[in-house]
Amino acid sequence: MSPLSTTAPPSEAARSPHLKSPPHISVVIPVYKAETILDELYRRLRLALETVTPHFEIILVEDCGGDRSWPVIERLAQADPRVHGLQFSRNFGQHYGITAGLDHCSGDWVVVMDCDLQDQPEEIPRLYAKAQEGYDVVLALRGARQDPLRKRLTSWLYYRLFSYLADIDIDGDSGNFRIMSRQVVRNFTRMREQLRFFGGQVQWMGFPTTGIEVAHDARFDGASTYTFAKLWKLAADTIIAYSDKPLRMAARLGLTMAVVSFLFGSFILGRSLLHGSPIPGWSSLIVSLYFIGGLIIGILGILGVYLGKAFDETKKRPLYIVRRATPNAAAVATEAAHLDGVDHAN
Repeated sequence: MSPLSTTAPPSEAARSPHLKSPPHISVVIPVYKAETILDELYRRLRLALETVTPHFEIILVEDCGGDRSWPVIERLAQADPRVHGLQFSRNFGQHYGITAGLDHCSGDWVVVMDCDLQDQPEEIPRLYAKAQEGYDVVLALRGARQDPLRKRLTSWLYYRLFSYLADIDIDGDSGNFRIMSRQVVRNFTRMREQLRFFGGQVQWMGFPTTGIEVAHDARFDGASTYTFAKLWKLAADTIIAYSDKPLRMAARLGLTMAVVSFLFGSFILGRSLLHGSPIPGWSSLIVSLYFIGGLIIGILGILGVYLGKAFDETKKRPLYIVRRATPNAAAVATEAAHLDGVDHAN
């Protein structure tokens, strides 16, 4: 099967004429190392969604975790045509998986959630009911997180750092779990920057948003793959993508040092004129040189990172590449490309 290379999203979700009714709710789930979870995830999703509407779809995006998640997805899609599966050509990352699912979904309302069942499918009807009150986005707020202390601490540090440096107020109690209107999804799919941060992008759009507290369960099986190093890399990438505040902080630091140096130099000059010039010390001189040199190199490094990310954007590479898709998902993607006048297949 030839790979599918996605360079642009559908401008509006495809609604297949082969289906009796288009889906009212789509559920988008990035999948990574979840072969032992998927059957239970599907069972609970189906039971929860059928209390709202029988017209739904579940889009599972397999991010090449190296396990047997894809065969399980194929089996589920064969048994229930409402399950759509996509598999990347390599590991692209969680936020790219969410992007792919949103590119291919077609529901009037779209739920995004993780695959580990810490986000409980039974909360979807509550999110949907709250959205009917006039909100375009309803966040699932995790009141009592069932995560290890280390993960809660690193997550808290990440959100505080991101909110400060990116100038976006992100609630640390909310993860990816939320429901969004078709209008939100349509505008999200227009944002094609290489650096992806799902929560920040949705927040930036500014649609009417609220949140409800939901139950947060322990991971159904296995361990989280988000390490502190991965969180730090994600924080650095998203801060650079969404804010120039590090550059402005570097400029303010340089200006402050210049003013302090001028004042200190004036003090030295005045003391020399009044009391004579003392013999300069080598230690203070060397320390000052190292400090100023390190500061300059650090600021140049910040500039270099921004230039590097700008260079990545100019390449215009696809955000992700789909290697395989279940037949129902492939049909939806083909029709979406036809409606947009864009050929997504190689």
